[in-house]
Amino acid sequence: MDKVLVLEDEESIRSFVVVNLKRHGYEPLEAVDGEQALSLLQRHPDTAVALLDVMVPGIDGFEVCRRIRASDETIGIIFLTAKVQERDKVMALSLGADDHIGKPFSPAELMARVQSLLRRVRLLKAAPLGAASAEVCRSGPFELREAEQRFAKDGAIVDLTPTELALVRFFMRNPNVSLSRDKLLDEVWGVNYVGDPKIVDVNIRRLRQKIEMDPSKPEYIETVWGMGYRWKGEPS
Repeated sequence: MDKVLVLEDEESIRSFVVVNLKRHGYEPLEAVDGEQALSLLQRHPDTAVALLDVMVPGIDGFEVCRRIRASDETIGIIFLTAKVQERDKVMALSLGADDHIGKPFSPAELMARVQSLLRRVRLLKAAPLGAASAEVCRSGPFELREAEQRFAKDGAIVDLTPTELALVRFFMRNPNVSLSRDKLLDEVWGVNYVGDPKIVDVNIRRLRQKIEMDPSKPEYIETVWGMGYRWKGEPS
């Protein structure tokens, strides 16, 4: 049973989320403040997804996200934000969140987002670290070992979130192909994704920070103006 952390200090919202998670077979871990959330994650390191509210007592959701990403790139993170808080959305994604859901949200939207992210998380967490890879994708200085879900540049491991890894995989399988934001959304977030398409741009910026020598002048993930992005490289 997949564990999902729910950091939300408003009891009505937290109960709504918890009830729906239980109905779909997940094990929710409830936290009303940032300190409790971090303590629960320490006690349950196998937690698959964290749902984080921004404004909570003590350590806020942003700081919780920072601390999670400092030690764990594999857990999925979704922020619960008010729809009017555009800056919160951008901040959440820039800190390493995989997605955000604007309040109020429906049970169908909540579960669709959780299930979509869980698919990426399971793929990453299921990778046997010592396994020999039957499929290795190479492009320039990059190497992606599918069996291990390991991505490296010039032989050095690059830690990626589940969403970043899914983006890299799709890019490397489609070198020198212009990919629209809609295509990337469908492939990585799922065809039923109804959130802000800007989530693609924020994840691309994060990827560039991790793999480009100069993120402001990208060599590998090129912007295709008016359309989307293109991975510059050669297939393996």
